[in-house]
Amino acid sequence: MRRLILGTAGHIDHGKTALVQALTGVDTDRLAEEKRRGITIDLGFAELPVSDDLAFGVVDVPGHESFIRNMLAGATGMDLVLLVVAADEATMPQTREHLAIVRLLGVEALVVALSRIDLVEEEWLELALDDVRDLLADTPYADAPIVPTSAVTGAGLDELRAALAREGGSARARLDADIVRLPVDRVFTVRGTGTVVTGTLWSGLLSLDQRVRLEPGGVEARVRGLQVHGRSVKTARAGERTAVALAGGRVGREAVGRGQVVVGDDPWVAADRITARIELLPDTAWGIERGQRVRVHLGTSEVMARVFLLDRDGMEAGESAWAQLRLEAPLVARARDHVVLRSYSPMTTIGGGMVAEPSPPPRTRLRGSERELLEALLGPAPALRRRAALDLAGWAGIPRAELPIRTGDPPGTLAPRDHDTGFGTGRALYSGTVAGEGRRLLQRRVAGYHQAQPLRPGLPLAEAREALPSGAGPELADALLAHLAEHGELEVRRELVREPGFEPTLTAEQEDVRSGLAEQYRAARLSPPSIRDLPAGLRDHPDLWPILKLLEQAGDIVVLNDDFFADADAVKRGARAVQERLGGRSGLGPADFREVLPVTRRHLLPLLACFDRRGITVRRGSGRDVPARPVPPR
Repeated sequence: MRRLILGTAGHIDHGKTALVQALTGVDTDRLAEEKRRGITIDLGFAELPVSDDLAFGVVDVPGHESFIRNMLAGATGMDLVLLVVAADEATMPQTREHLAIVRLLGVEALVVALSRIDLVEEEWLELALDDVRDLLADTPYADAPIVPTSAVTGAGLDELRAALAREGGSARARLDADIVRLPVDRVFTVRGTGTVVTGTLWSGLLSLDQRVRLEPGGVEARVRGLQVHGRSVKTARAGERTAVALAGGRVGREAVGRGQVVVGDDPWVAADRITARIELLPDTAWGIERGQRVRVHLGTSEVMARVFLLDRDGMEAGESAWAQLRLEAPLVARARDHVVLRSYSPMTTIGGGMVAEPSPPPRTRLRGSERELLEALLGPAPALRRRAALDLAGWAGIPRAELPIRTGDPPGTLAPRDHDTGFGTGRALYSGTVAGEGRRLLQRRVAGYHQAQPLRPGLPLAEAREALPSGAGPELADALLAHLAEHGELEVRRELVREPGFEPTLTAEQEDVRSGLAEQYRAARLSPPSIRDLPAGLRDHPDLWPILKLLEQAGDIVVLNDDFFADADAVKRGARAVQERLGGRSGLGPADFREVLPVTRRHLLPLLACFDRRGITVRRGSGRDVPARPVPPR
């Protein structure tokens, strides 16, 4: 069965609660004060099956202007709105404000119940119908069905159920295969159960024993119980009115409240700013100036914020603009969420908008292509939304788990061909623009290194990573290098990066130095000269150290310490002799090794240190062991 959320809307005392009771049999006024005053103050809930395969969770909202914040908390997550207009009064101020709020929240489907027709004559009824049609004429709901009804006589109730079934049948279903989000609208304590929160499950699935988190606040909890309209269930699905019993050390009544959101283990962030496309209602008397203080309603939360327009200096009624809302308290947002804006004082609905960036960097003005990218984030194409989000993220990229939050799209929304919109590493995704520029920077750094250091066989990998800007994701350079190597554009070997086929090139003079050094060490065997004891023509040559490094990397010489290098073959033969003659012995001193290695103490100690590094010998206290087999190098 498809389950959708049906929310009421309309002026106070136009019969919303009576109509819900007539349809469902449930009196949604649950508070004693509501009974005493005869008006709805807070949210009420009921269930309304309208066909064999469609049922509504009904959220009855207050109509009094003093309780608009409660109405907004209930309007969050509506799939279909039942706008109730009393036939004997026709449209009134809260009728118009509620309709504006419904439109600003992006609710696509609406049915009008013209209530209390038992109180009017036929001629007056026609006038009331015309009044409602005029109200809807310039809205997305111009063709919405209008059903005359009476909760007293039952007139029109069957027709109303049928209209709700038709409109609900074409409403967009919520996805279970999405990340979990349930904005909390009520919190209470049940003896023996503990803290219970209720709300509309906007997306995803909630299951018993699932680990969840409440944001803002980062309070971790476990789902110990689930109910949907009073029935215990093992799993709650997207679009259902859900009560969640929470267990956890920090889940006390004082730590949880309306405005928080129950989320899964996805990387939600309670943001202190959001970027949104906002609009002012055509009939508002308010404008927007830079830094103006407003009330931001998102989900069930209400947060004060200051508006900083990004593409103009001010706004008038009926205008729209890009803005950054700097929040005075954090809230949980997702790209493509709808927000409602109300004035600070006196409180009235002045406009709303749609979130493009749920946790953006600070902006004062739009630059370059930012406007086009933000507009693409609010556009209809998932592939373009993903590309725009990645372009805006720049070098930092977007962790894969954050992409549903940053685009507003459920995981798995894109078709396979649409995934070709960026560059991926194991952890994150990057725009094609960033990946292309990163490849160019790496290739340019390698080419520059070869030009500046022609004797070196390649750029050290650690230095190659520094070619990318400091804000680049930590794994991006390695992933791009792997990509370049796979396509034959660079080579990565032994922690060195080089151009394909690159070999160090020496001038005739440098070749003479290389040959001279190799001959010096070959002739000296295990008693090599120190650097200062080399012939002056070698010792003082400006390219001495690069050529020594070249000989080392070619495997011709071995580093003993900063001052001594030795012929690689001689070191290898010495190591073999130590293993053959001393293998299995322990506690050996210099004299024992000099029986095998006929060298002075000046050369013996650096040579033994080299053997220690290679695992040929193992130093223990003042002596050394020679394992029967070499241990792995340190």
